[in-house]
Amino acid sequence: MLRIEEIVVSYGGLRALNGVSLEIAAGEFVAVVGPNGAGKTTIFKAISGTVATSGGKITFEGRDLLAIPPARRAHLGIAHVPEGRQVFSTLTVLENLEMGAHTEAGRKRWKENFATVLALFPALGSRLKQLAGTLSGGEQQMLAIGRGIASSPKLLMLDEPSLGLAPAVADAIFEGIEQIHRERGITVLLVEQRVAEAIESCSRGYVLQSGRVVMTGTHETLFSDQRIKQTYLGM
Repeated sequence: MLRIEEIVVSYGGLRALNGVSLEIAAGEFVAVVGPNGAGKTTIFKAISGTVATSGGKITFEGRDLLAIPPARRAHLGIAHVPEGRQVFSTLTVLENLEMGAHTEAGRKRWKENFATVLALFPALGSRLKQLAGTLSGGEQQMLAIGRGIASSPKLLMLDEPSLGLAPAVADAIFEGIEQIHRERGITVLLVEQRVAEAIESCSRGYVLQSGRVVMTGTHETLFSDQRIKQTYLGM
């Protein structure tokens, strides 16, 4: 579905991504983990088109993604749930979800996707008329994910969905993500600092460090690797 080949992204002369390659098949749940500053978020920005690449290639379902304007990429079935949630704070919960449904597929499948969001995150159902900025951090993250689902994505990209949340709330968010993947068959690409949860949830994972992929494998392979245990799992 998604193939990234040797992409390069620089900020002010410094390379955030230095020849990163990864591949995601339809229906997979793939995690990208690594320390702060490794370039994880930059991968998402390159896919979405909010940063320019200076080298490499990105294809989505066989199409050259870099040749498609960023505003059109969501209509291909790519939903990006950004780091820090970034809900529209002055709009209601319902209006936020409706904003997510601006894609062609989202408009066609609004009723189905809306029902899915409320089934996954029942707390939003009683807050549809509430301003998004007045929600708790966990509820805002649920709304951000729900907004992504409302676009009817083929690929759901989640950037640090547990950031700033209490452990119990983060666990509930992870359960919702796993349920989306399991029940809807949506391909999931996850960037996450909670390495244990990310690796446990994914079918495959990539470890990023200093703008390069330093390791890849199934979750069993990554969990059994001594470097992963020592560096990220504290074992």
